[in-house]
Amino acid sequence: MYHAWFAAQDDPNERYPLTEVVYYSRSGGLLEVQHDMAALAQRSPEEWKRLFDERWMRTTWPYGSGVWGKKEWVCPIVADDNVVSMFEGGTNLFWAERFGREIGLDDLWIKMCGNSHTGSFKDLGMTVLVSVVKQMISEGKPIRAIACASTGDTSAALAAYGAAAGIPTIVFLPKGKVSIAQLVQPVAHGALVLALDTDFDGCMRIVREITANPDNGIYLANSLNSLRVEGQKTVGIEIVQQFDWEVPDWIIIPGGNLGNTFALGKGLLMMYELGLINRLPRIVTAQAANANPLYRSYLTGFREYEPIKAQPTAASAIQIGDPVSINRAISILRRFNGIVEQATEQELADAAARADRTGAYACPHTGVALAALIKLVQRGEIKRSDRVVVISTAHGLKFSRFKVEYHEGTLRDVVGHYANPPIELPPDVDAVRRAIEQRFGE
Repeated sequence: MYHAWFAAQDDPNERYPLTEVVYYSRSGGLLEVQHDMAALAQRSPEEWKRLFDERWMRTTWPYGSGVWGKKEWVCPIVADDNVVSMFEGGTNLFWAERFGREIGLDDLWIKMCGNSHTGSFKDLGMTVLVSVVKQMISEGKPIRAIACASTGDTSAALAAYGAAAGIPTIVFLPKGKVSIAQLVQPVAHGALVLALDTDFDGCMRIVREITANPDNGIYLANSLNSLRVEGQKTVGIEIVQQFDWEVPDWIIIPGGNLGNTFALGKGLLMMYELGLINRLPRIVTAQAANANPLYRSYLTGFREYEPIKAQPTAASAIQIGDPVSINRAISILRRFNGIVEQATEQELADAAARADRTGAYACPHTGVALAALIKLVQRGEIKRSDRVVVISTAHGLKFSRFKVEYHEGTLRDVVGHYANPPIELPPDVDAVRRAIEQRFGE
């Protein structure tokens, strides 16, 4: 009943099956997954809401997944037996009441996408891509392995889902630029890990060349492959569902390769077109100041764009100077009256530390989004009464070194204004009492 396909952005009549090994249109542009919206519209908005709510976090395969609970909107062509899922999605909305109060907001929420199997939002897209590859293999396609370039989280997700499916994986990482916590995941899952002496953009160039020839049997898993977008777009749908189908005023998301900005907007636009919502939120994409090509373009009204050489940033997953989804992200930001903001290393580290002190445990990328939020509140663009959702893209536990160095005072280019190092004392009761009194008073 439901169907989806790849279509060229510049020519919707140029179509390909989702099970074909193709990444670009004939003109060289990126492909998009399109759905038969007329068929989806045969169900009323209330029927879709009821169906999605009935499936939410249940155990009926594969609909208990936050992604596959919306299978008709995501990838209807995959047989249930070929779905590779680890119960991704369904992550909690954390009411950041205390942090919001400190910065001047009454209704602040953090969408904890890092509370997922591999610890990042990348699981949302990888479940779809690996499931389609499993479907392709079941139909006789000669795929030997799936490959990606990554600064950490994508490789972890690919390796885990590939291992669950029994499909070999290859990951290209920039040597010495990925945290131990991230590097160990693809190693543990049995991936072929290739650490290249370059940055992410260099890894991306290599993997694109390796996967360019379909006869190699190596399938590309990076976000320029729009199958990833189909899973990632469910985060916006899920946020609205968790608010009982009410739309927040703002959604703030970190941006690196920018597939996530496009995906967020695509899911919300699908809801709007099918009548589940009657308005759109504003979207803010937050970039690290050391890797900010979208922000620079935003300052020109998106009239100009130039790739840059990204500089080192604690937000390593978004240390990208030439994002592949730049045009798609710009189209979404224009449609959503969007804003692009940046955060310095000092700002992102302090924002993460402040959030941690109110019960969150923010990764540096979430710190970028929180720092952007603080700036927008201070400028009065976000009002106290606005409902705001910050998307946390990874779990803070994956960035323990970032946390330790902040509190030890050794984090590069950062002064730990909210550092809280342990106090070393002799085993003396009076010394302990003095330390307690100094912190808490009478």
